[in-house]
Amino acid sequence: MTVTESDVDAAPVPPPLGPIGMARWAWRQLTSMRTALLLLFLLAVAAIPGSLVPQQGVDPVAVADFRNRHPELSKWYDKLSLFEVFSSPWFSAVYILLMISLIGCLVPRSKVYLKAVRARPPATPRNLNRLPEHAQFVVDDAPDVALGKATAALRRGRFRVQAYENSVSAERGYLRDTGNLVFHLSLVVVLVGIAVGHLNGMRGSALVVEGEGFANTVTQYDNLRTGARFDVDDLAPFTITLDDFNARYEETGSQRGAAREFEARVSIRDEPGADPRPESIRVNHPLKLGGSKVFLGPHGYAPVVTVRDGRGDLVFSGAVPFLPVDPVGLSSRGVVKVPDAAPTQLGFQGFFLPTAAFDLDLGPFSTFPEPRLPRLVLNVWSGDLGLDDGVPQSVYRLDTTDMEQVRTNSRADAPPFTQSLAVGDTMKVPGGLGSITFEGYREWVVLQIAEDPGRGPALAGGALALAGLLASLFVRPRRVWVRARADEAGRTVVEVAALARSEGPDLAADVERVRAALAADSDDSAADDSAEKPAGPADPASARE
Repeated sequence: MTVTESDVDAAPVPPPLGPIGMARWAWRQLTSMRTALLLLFLLAVAAIPGSLVPQQGVDPVAVADFRNRHPELSKWYDKLSLFEVFSSPWFSAVYILLMISLIGCLVPRSKVYLKAVRARPPATPRNLNRLPEHAQFVVDDAPDVALGKATAALRRGRFRVQAYENSVSAERGYLRDTGNLVFHLSLVVVLVGIAVGHLNGMRGSALVVEGEGFANTVTQYDNLRTGARFDVDDLAPFTITLDDFNARYEETGSQRGAAREFEARVSIRDEPGADPRPESIRVNHPLKLGGSKVFLGPHGYAPVVTVRDGRGDLVFSGAVPFLPVDPVGLSSRGVVKVPDAAPTQLGFQGFFLPTAAFDLDLGPFSTFPEPRLPRLVLNVWSGDLGLDDGVPQSVYRLDTTDMEQVRTNSRADAPPFTQSLAVGDTMKVPGGLGSITFEGYREWVVLQIAEDPGRGPALAGGALALAGLLASLFVRPRRVWVRARADEAGRTVVEVAALARSEGPDLAADVERVRAALAADSDDSAADDSAEKPAGPADPASARE
């Protein structure tokens, strides 16, 4: 038969889906297991930048240092929300779509599972000898007595048993489907717990220098992120004073300089006017204060300097935190801004080197993170610091737009004036602009404070997910059928067959359990070995023929 062009033109054209049809098609695509797996993969991929790029809510010091070193690249990172990946719109979109997909997928699966749980074990197939595991033997008991013994044996093996005419059907392994369902439901619980934590929790950080304190108020945070439903008035009124910070590093080998132990000794006041109590904070051992947890974050050094201006007046004195730029030797970079200096404002920038070394090619650097040979290397700028322009500035960066670098002499091509200071040394700025004295150093640490009410549900969901996964992996569902009949000679012939619904279960053990129970009180339990393993296709579908 040939198809003409007129026949093609006359072929029926399916009607358009329309808005409702398109909505149903989109919902089916979104709630399919394939889409859920794809979204879960996308969520994992989207979390990679959060591990590679410093995050504002976790390590604001590293973010500030990254901005100083890569100002142009940081602009693009800000546009893409790479410094706040887990609260970015694109990450939230994937997160919400995954939750909708999981819920839409689980609701119909739950209905199917509940229906299967309530269902009886299937009827006994007609041809048991076609099943993968089969045995036939003769017992002295009557058929109904044999079936009763088989039922008792199967129930002891935690089978669910259903009696049929001249046979019993048993099934076990429902926990596998339960575990699979619990695993997927637990993923929803984890996602909900994380969402609750983001909505009702907070996370902030504050850099605290030794000898100084932190009060749990909004103005004391260097960085604070709160959920949409978190009330800042609910912040616990505690204060923390950093009494001492100790760090231990590897002394030898290829890991020389690697951190081995951090500990911050602090004094805590649970509320204003309360007596202080000593505590310690270590890595992975946070301090619990009410509903908040205080974690130990990055650490570094804060040189203590004294600055006098050109008239000899004291215009600045204190510790200035420097940010680490070298994780091995802990070389740190920072600035000292002196807006009250006269006759002109001064800005000092340079490095603090815990264990100083100097190289003609590499310049100054630190060979070990402990302060064994501390040096402060500074150069000087004079002019307008730009602090009165109303434009926010980083305390770790010097805006030299309206400033001039102080040089060794008045010539324009003269090298910048730079000096290395040991503790107690004073650098006099050329031109009578002032001086700076390196008085010593203190250590600083970033305290990370968090409240996460969704942590408990998320952890519970994770534990349930693990339990469900183990159940779905190690529980082996199987079915066992027992038929008893009287043959022409009046003997009771028993057939036992087993079928696995997944790979792995030992079906022979289930058959042997029934055989042993029936033969326990029988004088003649000889088996018909020739019929125990009959040839034939091990096809479950053909067993019902």
